[in-house]
Amino acid sequence: MKIAVTAETDQGLESPVAQHFGHAPYFVLAQLENGAVKSAEVITNPFAESHEPGQIPTFIQEQGAEVMISGGMGGRAIAFFQQAGVQTATGASGTVNQALQAYLSGTLPGAAPCAESVAHGHG
Repeated sequence: MKIAVTAETDQGLESPVAQHFGHAPYFVLAQLENGAVKSAEVITNPFAESHEPGQIPTFIQEQGAEVMISGGMGGRAIAFFQQAGVQTATGASGTVNQALQAYLSGTLPGAAPCAESVAHGHG
């Protein structure tokens, strides 16, 4: 299973989770086997500065990720991920590794638009 996580830096599993999905500078692609991280790759978000709705979900799907974890994500992005067949989980914090462990242990909330997106009418 491959899981993508938004990241503020290019430090891989030790990167802080980016709280704003669309503007995350990096994504960490973690390959998991038997509930453990086998490898992690950092990729630059080519759409961090400017993107059209749906571009990032398509990009993440093209990377082979089955799950997208972020601190926060708007409702439209969640819908685009659902259309692409990628599960989403929001509410992540701490490091990428901590977010992965929370997801794997079932303590990370599922997909829910972040309050900021709802307040701006994007939820």
